[in-house]
Amino acid sequence: MLIPTSVELVDRARNDLRIGLPICLSHNDENWLIFSIETISKERHSTLSVDTEFSITAQRAKTLNITAYDNDIGRFKLNKVKDWRWVKALADPADDLKYPMKGPFEPIRKGSAEIHRMGIQLCKQARLLPSVLTQKIDMTNKYITTITSEDILIAHQNENITNIVSASLPIKASKSSRLHIFHHKNGVEENYAIEIGKPDRSLPVLCRIHSACFTGDILGSLKCDCGAQLNEALEQMGNEKSGVLLYLNQEGRGIGLTNKMRAYSLQNEGFDTVEANHRLGFEDEERDFKIASDILKNMGFNSVRLITNNPKKIEMMNNNGITVVKRIAINVGKTAENKNYLATKRQKSGHLF
Repeated sequence: MLIPTSVELVDRARNDLRIGLPICLSHNDENWLIFSIETISKERHSTLSVDTEFSITAQRAKTLNITAYDNDIGRFKLNKVKDWRWVKALADPADDLKYPMKGPFEPIRKGSAEIHRMGIQLCKQARLLPSVLTQKIDMTNKYITTITSEDILIAHQNENITNIVSASLPIKASKSSRLHIFHHKNGVEENYAIEIGKPDRSLPVLCRIHSACFTGDILGSLKCDCGAQLNEALEQMGNEKSGVLLYLNQEGRGIGLTNKMRAYSLQNEGFDTVEANHRLGFEDEERDFKIASDILKNMGFNSVRLITNNPKKIEMMNNNGITVVKRIAINVGKTAENKNYLATKRQKSGHLF
């Protein structure tokens, strides 16, 4: 049993993209080389053929004033006259002013976009900018990780979690608490659950689904309300002597810390948080809250009183087998620095306050 499984192959492919290696993706008897535009080196870019294509999300295409004919993504012929730095600027809006992106761009409207769509999704999962270079090849190469569309489907269907360890961890909010570490078989980041007291599994548990925020939770950033919300939720659970806080490694609404900092840089130019994410090629919300429902089920819970201002969390919990019997608003952490950020969450993301 030394041959890697589909789940392991897809995880290997994501890691290869992170470090700048191409992967081979096979679909419908066709083989395609996939490069992440963010990580491709100048040397590897120079080896691309004249038939190379680039694909970006519809959000990024909108920023570049070009049409995404495949609805969620756009496919285009790569202009080989353009140099490596110009190609990099297709993905990274930091250079939009330096390279104003004047075409002409040659869109691709024929054929399937599935290969390109899967490549972009792999980049998102790898926390890379969602843009790829694709090149059809005649045969696979033993030195390049090769996966199939079926491997990706199998990996998606096997996003199981395992509680690998839990231990007592007295914290400021409660001396009677345990930390649970959950491992995902598909290779994504570990996620955590802090259990306060001994909640009755037959009753709706007080619950907070909290996405990791290094800048807010650790550094005390004034640009968001995350750290204040984390502490307030734990305090409420400590006062009740019961609760579960899920700490999910989905920084920056699921785009990762690096891309979050890219978004912050764009915000310094005057864009709001949603506009910044769109310019990077991401949607408003890239998080997967099914992970939260899976963890709760694993711990024996089937209903919650959810501490949140985000109606999408409620919807996704209810749709994935966890009944939200009550929403508890959380209004803390307002600062002069995050005034516009909170307004954007309310106006564009539908948050309730």
